[in-house]
Amino acid sequence: MNMDMFHKVTRAQAEYARAIDNDRLEQWPDFFADPCLYRVTTANNHAKGYEAGIIFANSKGMLTDRITALREANIYERHTYRHIIGAPCLLSQGEEGLRSETAFLVVRIMRDGASEVFATGRYLDLWRAYGDEVKLTERIVVCDSSRVDTLMALPL
Repeated sequence: MNMDMFHKVTRAQAEYARAIDNDRLEQWPDFFADPCLYRVTTANNHAKGYEAGIIFANSKGMLTDRITALREANIYERHTYRHIIGAPCLLSQGEEGLRSETAFLVVRIMRDGASEVFATGRYLDLWRAYGDEVKLTERIVVCDSSRVDTLMALPL
């Protein structure tokens, strides 16, 4: 694995978080290839190999639909996130792409200004290079806690 891929993944991670944190949710699906897998699960369920997730999407179209629903159909208390993301640990590289693991912390900021740690965990990712950029073909969001807030509206 070379430093060029490390820098591409690091840059993509930062831009991914920035898009969500700055309420540019329509850009979120652009970080993924098509087809793709996006799943949010708990550490316990992941360790047991359970496939079901709190959130599940297996195409870029499903990611786009999720954002459309957030903007036009779902009713939830408006809030924003602030992601704190660790440096990616590059695990392996092969024909399927580059696998990485990255720790994250997400703080949720409510409209009244109240802030709280919303989620901590790790991204288990599979990246594929497309020219000068990388895209996610798989992102498994493994939350440390088994307690999941019902207000998980925005992507992690």
